[in-house]
Amino acid sequence: MFSSNLRWRRNWLIKHATEVPMTQTDKIAIIGSGGIGGYLAASLVRGGHKPMLCVRTAFDTLRIEEKGNTYTVDLPIVSDPAGVAGPARWVLITTKANDTPSTEPWLKALVDDKTTVVVVQNGVNQEQRVLPYVPEGTTVLPAVIYCAVERKAPGLIVHHGAARIQVPEGSEGAAFDTLFDRSGFEIVQDSDFKTVAWRKLLSNAVANAITALTLRRMSVFMEEPVRQLAGELLEEVIAVAQAEGAAVTREDGDAILKSYDRISNGGTSMLYDRLLGRELEHKFITGAVVEAAGRHGIAVPVNRTISALLSAASGHKPDGSA
Repeated sequence: MFSSNLRWRRNWLIKHATEVPMTQTDKIAIIGSGGIGGYLAASLVRGGHKPMLCVRTAFDTLRIEEKGNTYTVDLPIVSDPAGVAGPARWVLITTKANDTPSTEPWLKALVDDKTTVVVVQNGVNQEQRVLPYVPEGTTVLPAVIYCAVERKAPGLIVHHGAARIQVPEGSEGAAFDTLFDRSGFEIVQDSDFKTVAWRKLLSNAVANAITALTLRRMSVFMEEPVRQLAGELLEEVIAVAQAEGAAVTREDGDAILKSYDRISNGGTSMLYDRLLGRELEHKFITGAVVEAAGRHGIAVPVNRTISALLSAASGHKPDGSA
């Protein structure tokens, strides 16, 4: 529970962050109103910023639920790229990877030669996804996020735990770290971002896939047959990641499986999408493993099977309806 002093400080930051005049040097736009986008927006407000939340369908209020408290975040929420005035210093893309093409109108309105576009998405090679939609020479910073959030309804985000983002080491990574001062997020700069991205994919290829197909939360991994299947998936992904030049190991896989025991009540983004009958992100997770395996001539029969099942489930509700 928040102490009265902390609650007062949080409310003060939320209120007064909206009173600061916005210039391009501090203008921040977040594209995507899902769990990650909403929680990042709220965290930046907590840090004293006034980000603009760019959404597909407008809603009136952003609310965050965490640690038994629910609070409202005061920030601009816009649904029409035509109404956006001028470029931003920072543009954070938080849509699902398969929705990246839908960000193009926003990117046209928000990006110029002084903008850094941060791609906060699952998968690997995040920057390559965005390059077709931004001007040549645009600075694109890939990011891997660890943050358990769930979008319960438009504008209602539940934070279950963790708040960490990893980015490549360098000047833009350092500037991004500074941007999140006092936000509650830990920003980690890493000199080997390829390994960072594949290590996260290692977990997603197991957790997202199995929870989405079983329609169960992380407690499903406490069952031995599922645990064995997870191990087989991990072995294939590790082989592919190593062929791609990532320094992931079997020890990484063991650590990931152990971590599931600590979050048995948690879910995954792909599970939440499956429950709502949305298109799944599998092409950028399991599909990325299968594609890379093909380039290196590595057999990944378990991942290929999972990929086929996810493809059949994508866009269908649990009852099979579209």
